[in-house]
Amino acid sequence: MVSADVNGITIEYEVRGEGEPLLLIMGLAGQLIDWPDPFVDLFVDAGYQVIRFDNRDIGLSTQTTWTPPSQTKMLAGLLTRRPLKGVGYTLSDMASDTAGLLDSLGIDAAHVLGVSMGGMIGQELAIDHPDRVRSLCSIMSNTGDRRHGSASRRLLAKLARQQPVSREDAAEATVETFRLISGPHFDADGYRDMAQRRVERSWNPGGVARQTAAVAGSRDRTKLLGSVQAPTLVIHGLLDRLVKPSGGIATARAVPGSRLLAFPDMAHDLPLPRWPEMKSAIIDNIGRAA
Repeated sequence: MVSADVNGITIEYEVRGEGEPLLLIMGLAGQLIDWPDPFVDLFVDAGYQVIRFDNRDIGLSTQTTWTPPSQTKMLAGLLTRRPLKGVGYTLSDMASDTAGLLDSLGIDAAHVLGVSMGGMIGQELAIDHPDRVRSLCSIMSNTGDRRHGSASRRLLAKLARQQPVSREDAAEATVETFRLISGPHFDADGYRDMAQRRVERSWNPGGVARQTAAVAGSRDRTKLLGSVQAPTLVIHGLLDRLVKPSGGIATARAVPGSRLLAFPDMAHDLPLPRWPEMKSAIIDNIGRAA
C-alpha cells in the first residue's frame, strides 16, 4: 500500500491487477481492507485494475481535527430534510479527494463502485467530475433527499444506545454493530478477524464522527443526478434497515437509464452468496460504457 498527497491531505491506497481501472469507494467508517480480498480478486481475475483506498478521516489517510456536532444534532440532521450545519467537509469534498487520487495515479477516468457512503461519494463524483466516471455502481446508498433511504428509527435508537468503547473492546463492538445491520448471511465468527484487523491498523472514533457529520451535512443530489450520463447500476438489499430500500429505488429513478438490482436476502452488507450475481451485473454495466 502507498499514499498520495491530494487536496492538502494524504490518501492511502492500494492498486491490484492490470486493465481498465475500477475504483472501489468504501462507506462510513470503512477502511480499504473492508473490501474483502476475495471480492477484489473477482475483478482482478476478470482483467481489471482495482483501486481501493482509505477516505479521509479513516484508516491510514489524513485524520482531520475539527470538532463535529453532537451526536444528537447529527441524528437530527440525518432524520430531517435540512443538511446539518457546521461541518468541516461534505461528500462533495470527499469526491474531490477521489478525483485527486485519480490525478495522482495518472488515470483520466475509471469505473466507479461505491457502497453506502461510498455510493454517495461516487454519485458526487459523477455530478461534479463527470469526465472521470466511465460507469457508476451505487450499492446500498441513497440520493441524500432525507425522504428515501433513511435509517429505521428503531435501528437508529439501538445504535444511539451503544456506549463508547475502548480500543480493546472495539473489535467486538464492531461485530455487534454489523450483526444489527447485516442480513441472514452474516458470519459473526468470520467477521471477527476482520474487525480485529481494522482496529490494529487504525482506530479513530473521532474520524467516524466527522464522516457521519459529512453525510448529514451534504446536499440532496436527486435533481443533480439527472445530469449523469455514465451507465449506472444500483444494487440494494430489501432487508436493509440502515439505508432503507427506498434509497436505492430513488437513486435508480434519479439517474437516466440506470438499472436496479435488488436482493431479497441482502441487508446493509455484501452477502457472499450474491457475489457472482453482483460481479456479473457490475461487469455488464461496465460493458455499457463501451
